[in-house]
Amino acid sequence: MPPTIDTVLRRAVFCDFDGTVTSEESFLGMFRRFAPEIYREVGPEMRALRMTIREGVRRIVDSIPTARYPEILEYVRTIPIRPGFTELIDYLDGERVPLIIISGGLRGMVASRLGLLVARIHAIHAPDVDTSGEYLRVFSDFEQGGELMAKAAVIARYAPAESVCIGDGPTDLTMAAASTLVFARDGLARFLDHTGKPYLQWNDFHDVRMSLMTRWK
Repeated sequence: MPPTIDTVLRRAVFCDFDGTVTSEESFLGMFRRFAPEIYREVGPEMRALRMTIREGVRRIVDSIPTARYPEILEYVRTIPIRPGFTELIDYLDGERVPLIIISGGLRGMVASRLGLLVARIHAIHAPDVDTSGEYLRVFSDFEQGGELMAKAAVIARYAPAESVCIGDGPTDLTMAAASTLVFARDGLARFLDHTGKPYLQWNDFHDVRMSLMTRWK
């Protein structure tokens, strides 16, 4: 079970899911597999910043027939989890530090891939889908500006004295900016190099755990 937390939270770890917990970009993979035509149209618009992530993701997800949602959940179960994730959970449990997943992907996909590990995560914040109609309808409790999942707003909700974030891509920039300690790789690391925000490079969750053990001993 995830650790209980005090009213005043001393520490918390906030972790992206897609491409971070998973070793592949499962959300983009879902777009390419289940909505290829609309993704070919919308993807370049988002990358060129002519369309916000909030607008683009909604257009893509809302184009997918609800009947295909079980296939999406089955697909994400095939994506490998990055090494060391369970060991990091074990360590954080021992330190009574909550692990909170913040994902721009779909909550159902996160929960489906984590399986039994969901019970050991303090909370999962991600957009969800309404499956009552012919097509999926995406919604989020943390829509803000161009973001469908405003990650910095989630961190502000918890307001820990020390916030640690783990991410891999540009959608994690606001989460990194709002965190005390940042573990970054790939696209997120390249963006932070330009902004000057300090970060620790990581390859897998063993690296994260060892760094935290050194920092918190």
